[in-house]
This record gives sequence, structure tokens and C-alpha cells, in this order.
Amino acid sequence: MVEKTLIPAKEYLQAGIHIGAKFKTEGMRRFIFKKRPDKLKVLDISTIDERIKVASKFLASFPAEKLVVVSQKEYGRVPASKFAEHIGAKAFTGRFVPGTFTNPRSKRFIEPAVVLITDPNVDRQAVKEAAEQHVPIVALCSTDNKTEYIDLIIPCNNKGRKSLALVYWLLAREILKARESIKKDKEFSAKIDDFEFKAPALGK
Repeated sequence: MVEKTLIPAKEYLQAGIHIGAKFKTEGMRRFIFKKRPDKLKVLDISTIDERIKVASKFLASFPAEKLVVVSQKEYGRVPASKFAEHIGAKAFTGRFVPGTFTNPRSKRFIEPAVVLITDPNVDRQAVKEAAEQHVPIVALCSTDNKTEYIDLIIPCNNKGRKSLALVYWLLAREILKARESIKKDKEFSAKIDDFEFKAPALGK
């Protein structure tokens, strides 16, 4: 019997969660399903779904206040913040200050038990510091991401607004279910749209 996906495959496709980059790293080669004529790599939907399930259960095993989510990229800041808000984690969005995980004298110092990274290429300082402290690292990785130091890869489009919103929304929902804070999907009242970055209106 084929296990049911977290959401219909059509919704994954509509969010573009499977669209990778033109480039690929050795660490991401195994997740690539095919290459499009425009040279963009395509990720496998069933693998993405399975990895979100696995990552959710893994992240749910840590105390919420010890889970840190990091996103320097603009499109990831709202999803990461909303994710943290819903599960009680700590979000570091915008510039990641060096020493946040390694310098006890820093005002921003924190000792996470696990770190969730939006883009290992952009958030490389956070990856480096978490690795130095032997903190487990879960990361959203597109086909062009370096995967050194990443303990659990969630292959996905980590550049698109809709894709990032969907991944973080699903992770939040599944973590709450794993913790038994909610029992059914419909008990999670947040909407995917709430997790999506919205560009400020012109003139404001």
C-alpha cells in the first residue's frame, strides 16, 4: 500500500516545490528526478514529502525553545518566523551575527539543541557555527546547495516564496501533530498564505 502524501501532489507542484536550480552539487545529485529542457533540475515529489515527514518527527523530538530556525534570505524570513511562532521555536532572520552560537559573551548568544536552515549557501555562518558546536543541522536544500555538515536534508525549492511558505507550513503542522498538540490536519488553523512573504505595496 502506498502511503498517503501530506497534501495532494498537485498542491506541491503548484507551489513549485520540486523546481531546483540549473546547477547541482554532488551532495544533491541523488535527489534529482530529471533535468528540464531549460536545464533546471527537478526534484522528486515523493522524496520531498517523505523527508518533510522524517524531519518533522526528528525536530519534534527536541524541546521547542531549543529549536532555532535561521533565514537570511528575504523570502524565507516570514515563513521561518511564522514557523517559530507556531511551534514555540526561536527564529533568527536577517543578518546572522557571527558568534551567535559560539560566543557566550555575545548579547545574541544561544545554545540550540537543533538548527533548521533555510538555505545552506546563504546561511553558511549559522551552518558553520552549529557544526562547530556539534549541533544537529536540518536544512532545506535545492540542487545547488552544498551539503557538508547537514545531518538531514529536505530537498526542495528554497528560493521561491510559495515553496518556502508551503515547506514551513507543513513542518509546523507535522511537528504539532508529532507532539500531539493537535491530532488532525484540520486542527491547524494557520493558512499557507500566512507563511508567504508579501512584497510591500508600491507607494507605501
